[in-house]
This record gives sequence, structure tokens and C-alpha cells, in this order.
Amino acid sequence: MAKIKTKKSISKRFKLTKTKKVLKRADGQDHFNARQSGNTKRNKRTDNTLAHTGTRKTIVRVLS
Repeated sequence: MAKIKTKKSISKRFKLTKTKKVLKRADGQDHFNARQSGNTKRNKRTDNTLAHTGTRKTIVRVLS
């Protein structure tokens, strides 16, 4: 069976760590941030880890 081609949209949105964790950027960072509290803005700066679901398995298979 041939290797699955990497979906470029997925490779730009998600990152695979060495231990196969999937990281993604926090939602809603682009605009309308002036109305948010400092805590909310600070929390959005960090990357989020995806839970162990079927979606995560699909992303790992496409990225590796």
C-alpha cells in the first residue's frame, strides 16, 4: 500500500511532537482581541494538545 500524501492544510495547522502528541494553535487569535481580558489573551498564546480521539489518529496517520 502506498504512503498517504500529506494534506498541506493539516500540516500547516497541526504539529506532531516526538512522542506523537498533536499540537494545534489556540482558536481565535487573529482579531477582536482588544475586548478580551488579559488572562484570555495569555492563554491563547500557548499551543493546545489534541485529545486521543479518532480525529487525532487521522491527523497522526496523515502527518507521519
